[in-house]
Amino acid sequence: MSIRGLKKKQPKTFKVKIITVDAEMEFSCEMKWKGKDLFDLVCRALGLRETWFFGLQYTIKGMCTWLKMDKKVLDQEIPKEDPISFHFLAKFYPEKVEEELLQEITQHLFFLQVKKQILDEEIYCSPEATVLLASYAVQAKYGDYDPNFHEPGFLAHDELLPKRVLRQYQLTAEMWEEKITAWYAEHRGIARDEAEMNYLKIAQDLEMYGVNYFPIAQNKNHTDLLLGVDAKGIHIYSINNRFSPNKSFEWSAIRNISYSEKELTIKPLDKKAEVFKFFSSQLKVNKLILQLCIGNHDLFMRRRKVDSIEIQQMKAQAREEKARKKMENQRLAREKQLREEAERVKEELERRLFQLEDEARQANEALLRSQEAAELLAEKAQIAEEEAKLLAQNAAEAEQERQRLEITALKTKEEKRLMEQKMREAELIAVKLVKESDRRAKEAEHLKQDLHEAREAERKAKQKLLDITRLNYPHMVNYPHYSPADTRDANFDKGSIKLDLKDIDLKRLSFEIERERLDYLEKSRKFEDRLKELKSEIHALKLEEKQSGLYS
Repeated sequence: MSIRGLKKKQPKTFKVKIITVDAEMEFSCEMKWKGKDLFDLVCRALGLRETWFFGLQYTIKGMCTWLKMDKKVLDQEIPKEDPISFHFLAKFYPEKVEEELLQEITQHLFFLQVKKQILDEEIYCSPEATVLLASYAVQAKYGDYDPNFHEPGFLAHDELLPKRVLRQYQLTAEMWEEKITAWYAEHRGIARDEAEMNYLKIAQDLEMYGVNYFPIAQNKNHTDLLLGVDAKGIHIYSINNRFSPNKSFEWSAIRNISYSEKELTIKPLDKKAEVFKFFSSQLKVNKLILQLCIGNHDLFMRRRKVDSIEIQQMKAQAREEKARKKMENQRLAREKQLREEAERVKEELERRLFQLEDEARQANEALLRSQEAAELLAEKAQIAEEEAKLLAQNAAEAEQERQRLEITALKTKEEKRLMEQKMREAELIAVKLVKESDRRAKEAEHLKQDLHEAREAERKAKQKLLDITRLNYPHMVNYPHYSPADTRDANFDKGSIKLDLKDIDLKRLSFEIERERLDYLEKSRKFEDRLKELKSEIHALKLEEKQSGLYS
């Protein structure tokens, strides 16, 4: 057989794109494949065994529809696109997630889908519950909280809260992060699958969890009600209230559900009860409602029966897997604890090593400083020794200077004593000179007075002589001289001689007084000069005494 023949026999295929909550996959499907063939291929690719919860959803003419498992894919009313897009989503929800979700992949897919529905506000959640759910989502994504690693702002790029909650409270992103982190820090030690399960356990108690809503009417003209289908039954809601149903039909109380074109009929198990009829907008809606009702009813009845062997095996494997994971988590927790302890010991040893290195460095620096100090001290000792020698030499010189100054001081003292004695003598001389000056002044005064009196007597005598001369010798000129040979008047001659002698004595006395006054002035001048010399010598001695004190 040729290669061309082999190529001809290869089946025709078409491409599909499968979109899960967190990934996308592409497959090549044969033209004859039914919906179940494609669905099984996707489940095998995901490693999913709990397939009864999921389905492939597509959108046609604005309406979400589920791919039928028993019909060919291409025979169904699917979008005409290449590749054909399908969303792999949970179609039916468990009543109790902890008991029914056995596989970790199933649990993870439910966690991602319910989280997206809460963030998209398809499921209403109170603000307090959204913060708690966000903390479990953070624990599932980031693991245990570590303040050294999870610094402020690490949740800035994560969508964790519905926009309705963010609009409702005027809080900054930092405030929301602080609230979420406060809960997140308390989840330490919780594994990823456990955090996701805790998230789902909180979410399953929300009123809108797992409910598919459809607008209906009690008559053909008005759409004033909502019909909700979930794992527990069928519920009728008012158009403005999706939380509290006006009427509910549990699956165990429903006998039959049927539709005729746009009319849908619910017959209770109690034949006496009223049959509930309502109208939908399209025939396709009734088909979709019936499809969901059948699937949820089958699961409802299946939960209340004995588990099949496959389910029992899966539960046993799940228990074994949980036990194994628990042991693994415990082992990991011990290893983590030991690792943390080892890291703490390592950090302590590193800190101690760093401390010892620092101490060694400081000791080395101290040693170097000590060596430098020792060298400096040696230099200082040498300098001190030289200074000591110099000081000793200076001390010897100072001692010699001191002795010289002592001798000088003694000489100065002696000279001072002599000068003081000379000063005292000079003072005594000065006092004596003053007294002598006073005495001589008085004597001079007396002599001046005597001289005045003598001159007055001389004048009177001369006047008297003139008078006598004029009377006895009128022919003589007015002239005091007379002839010595004339002896006619002996008494007159004696008086004249006496006057001449007295005049001579007065002149001599005046001359002596003038001479003594000049001598006195000369002595006074010499004495003042001597006093100035003594003062100069005393001042010089005082300066020498001060300098001697400074030297000492």
